[in-house]
Amino acid sequence: MDVSWTTAAWELLLPVGAAPARGRGRLLRAALREAVRGGSLPPGTRMPSSRDLARDLGVSRGLVTEAYAQLHAEGYLVSRQGAGTWVATPRVRPRPHPGETPAGPPPTTGPPPVDLRPGLPDLRLFPRTAWAAAQRRVLDRLVHQHLGYPDPRGLPELRAALADLLVRRRGVAVRPDDLVVCSGVAQALALLARVLRDRGHRAVAVEDPGSPPEHGLLALAGLRTVPVPVHHDGIDVAALAAGPARVAVVTPAHQFPTGIAYPPPARAALLDWARARAGLVVEDDYDGDFRYDREPVGALQGLDPEHVAYTGSVSKSLAPGLRLGWLVAPPDLREEVVAVKRLTDLGNPVPDQAALADLIRGGGYDRHLRRCQRAYRQRRDVLVAALERHFPDARVSGVAAGLHAVVEFPGGPTRRAAMLDGAARSGVRLHPLADYRHAGAPPPGDDGPWRVVLGYAHLTPGEIERAVRRLAHGVLAGRPSAARR
Repeated sequence: MDVSWTTAAWELLLPVGAAPARGRGRLLRAALREAVRGGSLPPGTRMPSSRDLARDLGVSRGLVTEAYAQLHAEGYLVSRQGAGTWVATPRVRPRPHPGETPAGPPPTTGPPPVDLRPGLPDLRLFPRTAWAAAQRRVLDRLVHQHLGYPDPRGLPELRAALADLLVRRRGVAVRPDDLVVCSGVAQALALLARVLRDRGHRAVAVEDPGSPPEHGLLALAGLRTVPVPVHHDGIDVAALAAGPARVAVVTPAHQFPTGIAYPPPARAALLDWARARAGLVVEDDYDGDFRYDREPVGALQGLDPEHVAYTGSVSKSLAPGLRLGWLVAPPDLREEVVAVKRLTDLGNPVPDQAALADLIRGGGYDRHLRRCQRAYRQRRDVLVAALERHFPDARVSGVAAGLHAVVEFPGGPTRRAAMLDGAARSGVRLHPLADYRHAGAPPPGDDGPWRVVLGYAHLTPGEIERAVRRLAHGVLAGRPSAARR
């Protein structure tokens, strides 16, 4: 039985009509989400038609249709052809009042959803046997003194193994004493942010689009993020130079999420900026080992160790749950970084550090990287081929690298709404490139192609093929001509 559209829910939407035209879509989506989460729109509420809601709010029908489609894709709304739209059981349910019984899980029908979220490795490839053998070997030879409070810089054996690995595979200019072992790139960035804040920095430039978690990490240290546009040839160095920041966080080997690799002129211009401003480039080499059309581009840090801090981890190559990464800071920052690391956590677990060192020195890590390289390259090829079959007008942009691809669909807002609606119908979760824009950046225009970030590394080739086919069928089912058959 349908629940009636409530006055409380309506009041949440009233500001939408008075908002500036370019911000109405985002405001409407946010208001609808809040109404579902807060219970103003309980499960089973029948939504007004897109025509009626657009008329009442004084906005375009396309804006409402797009908002409905986006919330379909996110699981807040459900619909069937000719049966209207209503509120689904929300993924984040409001906390029940005392004495109330929480609602049970929503009924599930059809195949399970497929999430094409980017940045996820295939954890099924984790080398369990090799890792377990490495742990046994190191535990046999670790003397009891090694199990005391560790060196905050990291286990010497691991720093030596990492230095050799980074010189050999990524062209980093590094010696063992230059390295600090961290709990992933997140901690490396947090340590640098604390040191930079203490030195008087107040703003850090970040790529736009870029990685949203960076903003929160930097904000925790009291630093403001300044978005700088990323174009086909890398970060806009002119815009960077015109801004207030003297520190920039970048992903030059395989920019996240656009998938480009900074060409040589852009790399040189970025380093020139850092030298001219007495600034710092923070290089996040998050998936630099995975390039499928050529040898990976070497690290930017190798060109100027005095002005580049290099960060990396095993989160994409082995597993994020290991929480093992590294930071190579310029010499003038290194001791301050180590001091903050000591105060933060007293160092990383010794057995895991020793196991990783053993895996690297014994060749097991390189063998695992080659295995992942073959698997991920095949999965990217399967994704590209499936898109060519089912969406022949789509274009895959960016370099052949990493764990995700960016796909461009022509057609503007109409195509965007159709794709989101098709994703909701088919149970395929899409992640638009616009979701990775900085909150303070101006909204993108609607005159270009719609771009989606598709993660493929965590899916098998069969799962990738089925996901694209399901998405195509969902889009086709939403077309008026298909509905009339």
